[in-house]
Amino acid sequence: MRRDWRPIPADDLPDRIILFDGVCVLCSRWVAFVIRHDRAARYRFVAIQTPLGRSLAGRFGINADYPETNVVVVGGRAYFKLESALAVLAEVPGWRWTRVAYALPRVARDLLYDSIAQNRYRLFGRRATCLAPTPDVRARFLSESFAEPRAGLGVSASRHGHAAG
Repeated sequence: MRRDWRPIPADDLPDRIILFDGVCVLCSRWVAFVIRHDRAARYRFVAIQTPLGRSLAGRFGINADYPETNVVVVGGRAYFKLESALAVLAEVPGWRWTRVAYALPRVARDLLYDSIAQNRYRLFGRRATCLAPTPDVRARFLSESFAEPRAGLGVSASRHGHAAG
């Protein structure tokens, strides 16, 4: 599949979407971390195993059956591998120091990410089914389309995740 993991334009997608491997325990813990620290509920999540996730994977050149990266869309750009995590952490109070990783060349960041990603099931485990979100955050998980109801959040999202008006 895709081998050049530099950020690419994605301005037609909603802002702050995270595409993740829903059966990966490490990836599910990452999602839980983001939920816990994203008090404004700006980020939404798409498991790659869902219809929407498979569609996004195809668009980004990711093998949906064995994903080699997660993706975050921020500011109209899609970020991959370690850079996707760094883009999210740059907005998390107390974690902005992680930007120091940008001092490493991209090839080194990708090798670091790959060394963990390629062994994630063996090191952290794999679920038989996708992560099942709790009722209080279920509206932040998308599976069919970006137009799914945003119940519990009190807003509907436009294409960039801002309240519709």
